[in-house]
Amino acid sequence: MLNRDNFNIFNYIKKEEYIGSMDGMRYMLRKAGDEMEVVIWPEPYSYAHTSEDLKIKKMFPFSNDGVLEACDYLNEQYISQKELWELSKKY
Repeated sequence: MLNRDNFNIFNYIKKEEYIGSMDGMRYMLRKAGDEMEVVIWPEPYSYAHTSEDLKIKKMFPFSNDGVLEACDYLNEQYISQKELWELSKKY
């Protein structure tokens, strides 16, 4: 799970995409105009090599608070889809 207190990536995503993984779930945060796009998808492939129908996208405010909301969302998705992430680690 991501620790909200240590998820201080707002300044990073002002310039670059932030990509990470969490035990079978991959994710990316990136600036999209005046908002921030969060994308999650199952392992084992990179974003570019994963089919669009396997990606889940959601928009958040592009702000420090938006990053915290995104952190909570990622943790929620990790818990609610745990079976998918576990299954994806087998491939």
